[in-house]
Amino acid sequence: MGIGKKMFGGLAALLGFRNLRVRNEERGLVWRDNEFAGVEPAGKRWIFDPFDRIRMEVASRLSPWLRHDSLISLVKSGRLPPDEVEVLELDSNQRGLVWLDGRFSGILVPGRTAWWKGMIGVKVEVFDVRDGNGRFEHPERDSVLSFPEAARNFDIVDVAPGSRTAFFHNGELAGLLTPGRYAFWKAAGGNVFKPVDLREQSLDIGGQDMLTADKLALRLNVSLSFRVEDPLKSVEVAADASHALYREAQLLTRAAVGGRDLDSLLADKESLAGELEGEIGRRAERYGLKVTSFGVRDIILPGEIKGILNKVVEAKKASEAATIVRREETAAMRHQLNTARILADNPVLMRLREMETLEKVASGGKMKIILGDKGLTEKVTSLL
Repeated sequence: MGIGKKMFGGLAALLGFRNLRVRNEERGLVWRDNEFAGVEPAGKRWIFDPFDRIRMEVASRLSPWLRHDSLISLVKSGRLPPDEVEVLELDSNQRGLVWLDGRFSGILVPGRTAWWKGMIGVKVEVFDVRDGNGRFEHPERDSVLSFPEAARNFDIVDVAPGSRTAFFHNGELAGLLTPGRYAFWKAAGGNVFKPVDLREQSLDIGGQDMLTADKLALRLNVSLSFRVEDPLKSVEVAADASHALYREAQLLTRAAVGGRDLDSLLADKESLAGELEGEIGRRAERYGLKVTSFGVRDIILPGEIKGILNKVVEAKKASEAATIVRREETAAMRHQLNTARILADNPVLMRLREMETLEKVASGGKMKIILGDKGLTEKVTSLL
C-alpha cells in the first residue's frame, strides 16, 4: 500500500502534479506567477503545475492575526474570503480595543489589520478620539488602563480631593475636572492638564528693601493667605496665579511704604495692613483668587537708623521725666505758699500749728531747754 502511494506520487510529479496539504488550524496562501490567487482551505489536493508557477505559504490560525509582508496586496486583490478573514482599516482619528475570547488583549492604532475567523473569537471596538474631546469611557475602563500599552495611547489623570484640574484640548479650554480618575485618548493637538489646589495657601513676602517718604531705608516682611475661588479664571488669566499675586502684593506694598514717612509706619502698622489687604484683595479677583488674611509681620531698620531712633526715644523719655519732676516741685511749692497765706491770715491757726510742732518734738524724746534771758523764760513757760 505504502509502495503504491509512493509510486503514484512519483508518477504524478513526473506528470506535473503537486500535492498540497493544509491542516485544520492552517490556511494556505496561494500565489500564481507571484500574484496572490486566493486562500486554500484545510485538506489535501493535487494541483497541475508542470512549470512550477504556483507556490503556497501556510499560515497558522492559532494566532488570530493575519500578518504578511504583502498584506496590502492580499487585501486589494479581493481574493480574501470574507467568511475566513476580516479586515479593518483605522484612520488617524480612530483607535480599536481588541478582545480575544472575551478578554481584553490590546489597542489597535491607525492602519490596516486583518485576522482569521473561527479559531479564536475576535472583537474590535472602534473609537473616534475626537468624540467628547477625546475622553475615554468604558465599562471595563480600569482593565483597559491597566494594560501595558495604555500609557502610550491614553492620558490618565487622577484629580485629588480638594482640587480641580483644568483640561485643554487642542489648545482650547475643554472643561474642569472634579476629583476622580479620567482617561483621554492621545491625539494630534495634544491634551494639557493644569491642576488647581482649592485649599488655603500662604505667601510670605520678606526681605524687601524699600524707601519711605522721608527717604529712609527699611525692610518689610508681610504674609498673606489666599484660596482659589474661580479655578477656570485662575488658569486662563495667568500662567501661575499665585506667582502673579505675589508680584502684585510686592508692588503694592512698595508703593504704600513709599507714601508714608517712618514715624507714621512705626506708629500705625495696622492702618498699613488694612489698606494693603483691601487693594491686594481687589487685584486677586483678577486671577480668580480670594485673599483671606493679610498682615505686616516685621519692619526691620538698618543698624544706624535703629541707633538714632533709640537715642531719640531716650531723649524723649528723659525730657518727659524732667517735666514730671518740675511739675511735682511746682505743685509742692504752690502748696507751701497756700499754707503760708492761710497761717498769716489766721493767728489762732498759727498758734495751733506751733503747739502741734512742740508736741511732736516733746514726744520724740527728752528735751532740754537752756534759756539765758529771763524774759524769754517767762514766755516759754507761759506757752507750756
